[in-house]
Amino acid sequence: MQNAAPKIWPDPNSATSAEKNINFTIDHQCPQCGAPAELSETDRLFQCPFCKVTSYLAERNYFRYMLPHNAPESQELVYFPYWRFKGMLFSCLSSGIQNRFLDASQQAVQSTLFPPSVGLRSQAMKLRFVSPETQGWFIKPTLPFRQVMETFLTRFNLKMPGPILHQSHIGESLSLLYAPFYVGKRIMDAVLNQPVSGELDETFELSRFSGGPADWRIRFIPTLCPNCGWDMQGRRDALVLHCTNCESMWQASKEGMSRINVAHLSNPEDKNIIYLPFWRIRAEVSGIDLSSYADLVKVANLPKVVQPGWDRIPCHFWNPAFKVRPRSFMRLTHHITLSQPRDHLVAKVPKGSMHPVNLPVSESVETLKLNIAGILRPKKAVEDRIAEIQVKPSRYLLAYLPFEIRHHDLVQTTFNIAVNRNQLALAGNL
Repeated sequence: MQNAAPKIWPDPNSATSAEKNINFTIDHQCPQCGAPAELSETDRLFQCPFCKVTSYLAERNYFRYMLPHNAPESQELVYFPYWRFKGMLFSCLSSGIQNRFLDASQQAVQSTLFPPSVGLRSQAMKLRFVSPETQGWFIKPTLPFRQVMETFLTRFNLKMPGPILHQSHIGESLSLLYAPFYVGKRIMDAVLNQPVSGELDETFELSRFSGGPADWRIRFIPTLCPNCGWDMQGRRDALVLHCTNCESMWQASKEGMSRINVAHLSNPEDKNIIYLPFWRIRAEVSGIDLSSYADLVKVANLPKVVQPGWDRIPCHFWNPAFKVRPRSFMRLTHHITLSQPRDHLVAKVPKGSMHPVNLPVSESVETLKLNIAGILRPKKAVEDRIAEIQVKPSRYLLAYLPFEIRHHDLVQTTFNIAVNRNQLALAGNL
């Protein structure tokens, strides 16, 4: 393969599974002292190695990145936008729930003059955040991401066996990528300085594409606890930060940092454990009776006799608040939801090691209907009823469950479920 002619814009479908799981690398500067730094795509907590100031990176809706260029200094750059989605796709079929990992990019403006995607370039080159200091003309996206996502799904669903009853995509990594070009007799790729179009008509005007100078800036939120002023802690990819002084948990919001409700399942046994985070979600369900634990026993056909009072115990949906492979994600979701942890839940942050929260609750709620499809019995009922079932989340709680650390797995002995340690360690690339 080393002797083959390099492709300027590789086909994304030609990537290996290992290549598809590579995160962006981003060149960055400390907002406090200006020192250079290198970030991963999933990083949210940034500590400058020089001034030691820690900041939380936040952006409204999605991050905007740009590829570096090698254009001659005399050329005025034009940046063309591409939507990029990276996440898990779950498809409910009559035969069960299938899953796959997606990493794809596509034009955010429909045009035959520019390449259809960025291919693997975003994974092979160091990117930068788009900022007002960036020189160039940034073409404004005209295709909404929802429409582009439908194109993604149409392409990936062609080989799906049988009709798709319901589909959900969970991707914390939605971003807008800008690729650099300049215009001469042809549209030139500003990375390799090679043409990507045929000769242009003399009347070609770039003004046919709306846009303008960059006017976006990354928000840096101080990581001081809003409650007590203490330094909050978290891993680089953490979406929820922990204040060890006042024992509170905080997540980024439009207003800054917002406190979230936390609880954990007590661990009376003295064992080597780690707490894994889960989103416990209360939701209103229509099209099927599923508001209480008694309803859950009936819907899932559990081998239990409904006891008096179970109709007054609310039913909660449980989803991992951490990244894990799609198959394991749904297995954990179904198993913990059916177990309905409620005894000995303590309304405070647990003492001990905690795995970071790196999957937001906004993504987790996307699987609520799939959760029902996975536990509904008999299986034939899924095909008959899934279309009429609607789920509306109302409130949530961040709940930590203790898992015993063993040689190969993390084991929750109360609910008899395990998570492979190597799989969890590699899930940061998802």
